[in-house]
Amino acid sequence: MHKARNVALVVGANGVIGRNLIEHLRALDDWSVIGLSRRGGESDDRVRYLAVDLLDAEDTRDRLAGLTEVTHVFYAAYQDRPTWAELVPPNLAMLVNVVDAIEPVATGLRHVSLMQGYKVYGAHLGPFKTPARESDAGHMPPEFNVDQQDFLERRQRGKAWTWSAIRPSVVVGFALGNPMNLAMVLAVHASISKELGVPFRFPGAPGAYDSLLEVTDAGLLARATVWAATDERCANQAFNINNGDLFRWSEMWPKIARFFELEVAPGLPMSLDVVMADKEPVWNAMVEKYGLAPTPYADVSSWAFGDFVFSWDYDMFADCTKARRFGFHEFIDTEAMFMAVFADFRRRKIIP
Repeated sequence: MHKARNVALVVGANGVIGRNLIEHLRALDDWSVIGLSRRGGESDDRVRYLAVDLLDAEDTRDRLAGLTEVTHVFYAAYQDRPTWAELVPPNLAMLVNVVDAIEPVATGLRHVSLMQGYKVYGAHLGPFKTPARESDAGHMPPEFNVDQQDFLERRQRGKAWTWSAIRPSVVVGFALGNPMNLAMVLAVHASISKELGVPFRFPGAPGAYDSLLEVTDAGLLARATVWAATDERCANQAFNINNGDLFRWSEMWPKIARFFELEVAPGLPMSLDVVMADKEPVWNAMVEKYGLAPTPYADVSSWAFGDFVFSWDYDMFADCTKARRFGFHEFIDTEAMFMAVFADFRRRKIIP
């Protein structure tokens, strides 16, 4: 690997957030990257991948023992569990295991970046105060994002390194086999609707069609994450990061339909997780018919996550001005972002 001034340890390297963060760091001259995930990856001269079971403290310590050169930890790992309470132990343990393993060996450690989200504000529980601000009051636990930040704050006291907490909305970008990929939900839902000759219907709660929401482009998020990790003004701070514009599905849905050359019909509340459960044969036939990349249905279908997002019959947005006050001024047009992501899926032969 080439010698770099900064060495990033990206934890959760194959998710939509980690993958896009690595692509951004790869394009910067003064970084080299080590990516951690359960599956590992293909290493090259800029990025070295390690397969690690982060829930196993001993395995994590053994595999990270040689990473003495790490200067920045970017933590974006996530383990899914069926209930909010069950999410806490594994997601806290993985972060603790990484810090326990890296802090003693990486003597030049400068920063630990924690990826969070609007769950900090209780956004997943129901209508919450909008726009949410970083200074908002906490809510009744359990919430692993909060426990992770508490751990970092306690651990950092008196240390040379600093932390930051990054709070995106729903993150949109390319990644396969990801349980939280909204763009893939939309693209595969639309593609299957077209194949079956049915119109594109909004499947969520009736009120969700007209609620205000925002998303966070994965590339924008990567740039903001590195900014917060390297700008001294951002030390020990949390930042909401989003595209900077708001939309309603009632306006966006017909535009997505137009991209896929689909008719729009009135919404019909239905669980995608249920109605798409038997569509694997349809998908496999499409892969063959259109010469698509041979992607397993399980890797393109994040239906439960789609159901979750489309259930928000309340406004879902946060104030992003703190990041601007601290010096991050980028924004992205959300409609253009969706179209670019769908076009990228087509280029990669993921969808027809």
